[in-house]
Amino acid sequence: MHSSKYPQVALLIDTATDWGRRMIRGIARYAQQQGGWDLWLEQRCQYAPGRLPPGWRGDGVIARVADRAMARHLAQASGVVVNVSTARIPGATFPTVTADLQAAAKLAIEHLLDQGFQHFAYYAPMSLSFVEDHHHSFVETLAGLGYSCSLLHAPSGKRPGEGWQRHQKRLERWINDLPKPVAMLTWTGRRGRDVIYACRTLGLSVPEQVAVLAADDDTLLCETCNPPLSGVALTSERIGFEAAALLDRMLRGGKAPAKPLLIEPTRIIVRQSTDTLAIDDADLARAIAFIRTHASSPIQVGDILRAVPISRRSLDRRFQQTLGRTPAEEIRRVRLERASRLLADTDMPIPNVAASSGFGSREYFARAFRMQTGLSPRQYRNRVQARA
Repeated sequence: MHSSKYPQVALLIDTATDWGRRMIRGIARYAQQQGGWDLWLEQRCQYAPGRLPPGWRGDGVIARVADRAMARHLAQASGVVVNVSTARIPGATFPTVTADLQAAAKLAIEHLLDQGFQHFAYYAPMSLSFVEDHHHSFVETLAGLGYSCSLLHAPSGKRPGEGWQRHQKRLERWINDLPKPVAMLTWTGRRGRDVIYACRTLGLSVPEQVAVLAADDDTLLCETCNPPLSGVALTSERIGFEAAALLDRMLRGGKAPAKPLLIEPTRIIVRQSTDTLAIDDADLARAIAFIRTHASSPIQVGDILRAVPISRRSLDRRFQQTLGRTPAEEIRRVRLERASRLLADTDMPIPNVAASSGFGSREYFARAFRMQTGLSPRQYRNRVQARA
């Protein structure tokens, strides 16, 4: 190890996206828990992640190894290298901690199915290996459930302004021909923004006719879209924390793992672009809307029937046919979803989370949460917020 009191670690990760900044925060949090590291970091954009300074002789590197040039550069670096990219680079064998794209695709599908959609589309630059992997998981999971998916190849992201108007016209023609209502998954918020622009030009409403979900969640970009764009939270802070932990273990003599450590995303950040119900059955739509509005209160199925005067048998049958679960299961699902958001985004005490999510007791909440996630509420909070 380097003669400095603290490990010297270089971070070759972009600082221009939420993905990169959150990852760096996770690395910094781990380093602080170990008593501090000397971190070398420069401000970089996504497509220019930089290189190590000439003559750098540190202990380790955590880097986004997204192309062969970076892989060759780091093969000559001193110290241990940990990769955080999902890209598949031939010949690159760095130990890796990264996002589980298959789990991310499945989480996106669950959200879009919960909104009642039956038509799906995918818009992304398919020249990238990790996008191909994500698209494949999305399509294969949908096919297993009996759905198909339309695809449009987006232009490469390395030259954002090149031919934008021409590509938008092509995007508009494709969207116009899709069956409606349609749920669309895009690679990154930038692609989601382009879809929203195209829908506005076509006079299509988002999310009622075209629901748009980004495969990542860049808060600034997503919240400045009109309407605000929903995104998949890829838990990059946790990826950074685990990458730092792996680097630390290897600096202490531990072996590199044989396979990448894949970190599952935990939730969808729901904003207006997917906040709709694509359901033709008016009674069913009213019942689902009632649950989502009142689930934080101690409601039961009888309360739904008073709000939507249909028979219990008919209500159960419609829920099963459309959502594949009972009304009681939907109440529990919505409550757990709210609890997950509170655990991830706040430091609210867990008993208060239970009460605010409509659970009658902390014990019942803990059992239901563990059954759903395999984690206790505290373990989930620590994992999402990248705590030890």
